[in-house]
Amino acid sequence: MNAAQLFVRCLENEGVQYIFGIPGEENLGLMDALLDSSIQFVTTRHEQGAAFMADVYGRLTHKAGVCLATLGPGATNLVTGVADANMDRAPLVAIAGQASTLRLHKESHQVLNLVNLFAPITKYAVQVLEPETVTEIVRKAFKLSQIEKPGACFIDFPENVAAKPVSGLPLKVQVAAAPYPAASQVAEAATVIAAAKFPIIMAGNGVVRGRGCEALLQFAEKLQIPVATTFMAKGAIPASHSLSLGTVGLQAHDYVSCGFDRADVIICIGYDIVEYPPILWHRTADRQIVHIDLRAAEIDAHYIVTSGVIGDYSVTLPAIAERISARTSSVSRNLRELIRRELTAFCDNQAFPVKPQRIVADLRAALDVEDIVLCDVGAHKLWMARLYDAERPNTCIISNGFASMGIAVPGAVAAALACPGKRVVAVTGDAGFLMNSQEIETAMRLGVAFVVLIWNDRCYGLIEWKQQLHYKRTGNVQFTNPDFVQYAKAFGAEGYRIERAEDLLPTLRKALQTPTVTLIDCPVDYTENIRLTEELGQMICPT
Repeated sequence: MNAAQLFVRCLENEGVQYIFGIPGEENLGLMDALLDSSIQFVTTRHEQGAAFMADVYGRLTHKAGVCLATLGPGATNLVTGVADANMDRAPLVAIAGQASTLRLHKESHQVLNLVNLFAPITKYAVQVLEPETVTEIVRKAFKLSQIEKPGACFIDFPENVAAKPVSGLPLKVQVAAAPYPAASQVAEAATVIAAAKFPIIMAGNGVVRGRGCEALLQFAEKLQIPVATTFMAKGAIPASHSLSLGTVGLQAHDYVSCGFDRADVIICIGYDIVEYPPILWHRTADRQIVHIDLRAAEIDAHYIVTSGVIGDYSVTLPAIAERISARTSSVSRNLRELIRRELTAFCDNQAFPVKPQRIVADLRAALDVEDIVLCDVGAHKLWMARLYDAERPNTCIISNGFASMGIAVPGAVAAALACPGKRVVAVTGDAGFLMNSQEIETAMRLGVAFVVLIWNDRCYGLIEWKQQLHYKRTGNVQFTNPDFVQYAKAFGAEGYRIERAEDLLPTLRKALQTPTVTLIDCPVDYTENIRLTEELGQMICPT
């Protein structure tokens, strides 16, 4: 066999089911080897779409998603999706074809130093120089992409190396066990928490990745400590649970921030500062912090750890809880009621264009607790993060590390493939939608079904919001849109336009029963953005 064929055998050995990408001249060897493989190649319409698909596939399955491009412009088109996976801690392996090693030393058509290009946005970037190294390189890339903190790895595969003969077998896949917590760390953390008068838990995406949500729930229930989650940890504790304080992450002083203002001990479980900088929730830098994670804490002046416990959540959390006597709840009923009231205030609002709160409420009403929402980036992301009640982990996927626009539609393709049987909705703004809307064709060709819910304001709404706040005027954020209904139908998909607020919920329910891609164009009233900012600015904490 040749090196390309051995490479594909290594991918099969890693359990790869799908490769998302676009064929090119310099990856022809790999493409040919895949014709004899069990791996399904998903031909996308843009390499960025392929990278986002691999990104979301990795988040949902905890196994590295794989994307493939050719050299030069094909590889550079992967960059945004690869960076997104790396900063959002999603396991991903990106592969790019490369020119022959005989012309890499000089100026040559489409040749870039791809290893140098991808090194800053991956955990590991490497070029295959000899066919005998294929087995080690593939195993290392998958191992590094999947261990904590997960992220992206990149492999550059020159075409002449891919064609060389080689013998060998894929290396055994070995999964490292999560570390066992040190007894001294457990004892120290228990002492700090037991002495707390008003503790609060902030759960981050790490607890979802580490499959520690059940342990988190039991820990919170035994100790009666309220839980707030970051954007990417939505559903780590059911939103309906009496200890849930909702989601933190807004730069403004939100309702749930009152709980952090009152707390004397903040217990960070699976928290990652890339999502929500400590200065936004710990401005005074004077509270005690207990850091519970699979990795040591990042250095930050506002995140000085009093006690750190490193280890498997399913071991660490029960071990700490066992050392602490049962306690009465420290949840402020006033705060919990304030948060819940704010979530439901606009559920039946008849205004048109539709209020953001109404859109979120109708979407929640239309979906089951196991269904999946993929949220793009923009003003709608903040409303979804604050108000959408996630009852299960990984049912509301939000990019909040790199936070790139354009992820929702390709992400929905990946979610439909990774989680067959679950209904999927891509929630996106009109701007983010058009960045990767071409992947609707990919979805139609694959025969997968999902709903695209467009919040249409003909504007870069989040930037307009920031302009209004900081400069009291706006500019260069308005644009026009095509007829989205006709646009969807041009792909062979279904399309609906919302003309009245009361039509949204029945349209959503109809779309979710349709066995194909269905687009819903919903005009949104973003005057609520400024109203929310003003309301939060005048808020007096009830704690």
